Amino acid sequence: MKKVWLLFSVVAMTLLAVSCNNKNSSAVEGGWVQLFNGTDLNDWTVKIRGYDAGDNFGNTFRVEDGMIKVRYEAYDSLRDRFGHLFYKDEFSHYKLRVEYRIVGEQTPGAPGWAYKNSGIMVHGQTPESMEKDQDFPTSVEVQLLASDSLVQRTNMNVCTPGTNVVMNNELILDHCINSSSDNFYGEDWLTAEVEVRGNDVIYHIINGDTVLQYNQPQLDERDATFAKLIELNNGDKMLSKGTISLQSEGHPIDFRKVEILVLEN
Repeated sequence: MKKVWLLFSVVAMTLLAVSCNNKNSSAVEGGWVQLFNGTDLNDWTVKIRGYDAGDNFGNTFRVEDGMIKVRYEAYDSLRDRFGHLFYKDEFSHYKLRVEYRIVGEQTPGAPGWAYKNSGIMVHGQTPESMEKDQDFPTSVEVQLLASDSLVQRTNMNVCTPGTNVVMNNELILDHCINSSSDNFYGEDWLTAEVEVRGNDVIYHIINGDTVLQYNQPQLDERDATFAKLIELNNGDKMLSKGTISLQSEGHPIDFRKVEILVLEN
């Protein structure tokens, strides 16, 4: 009888442990929220330079085959019509995970620096606060870049339209800073992650490798948007939250997953 009871106890404890592990696993997985539902862009707003917020000129951003696709068939020439697709909510402390691939040929008229180039904008202004002819939202840009025989560069660099960041306790006034990543060739799917901790620190992670970090994202006093946006930010030039947007910069790109894990402050 004692042996039977002992065996029952061991089995029960094993089942309890498995159950707890499954619950913990589900809780972790359940923390990720899909910002892109795979079906439509109902929770997103398009802003393209030269057009009002909400005007998706040429169906630039569209959902096909369960992906967000950025395409330019309607463009005779890009003519600096840079675009951004904004999620409806603002965020402060979070991890963002995006699966993407840069594909095809660059649009005629797109600048050379935009070749195999797109991006994720974080801590951004809202599309409604942008001027009609504003090219990029004031934000921090996580660059999505690819290499080939014509151009080789690191991926997940940071650029700062209307903003500045701090690195090694120094305010960086350069527009772009390179990461330490490898070069990525071809049209393979890549996983880009951005960990944002309010105004404290931002990390860039590509395929699991952390390749860049910086601190204290802030509005740039030299930028034309500064006066307007510091007022909207309650007089504080430090950026602790903002919009997330995906970029249209002249080269086709696909996004098959956009998900977020909100973190505690």
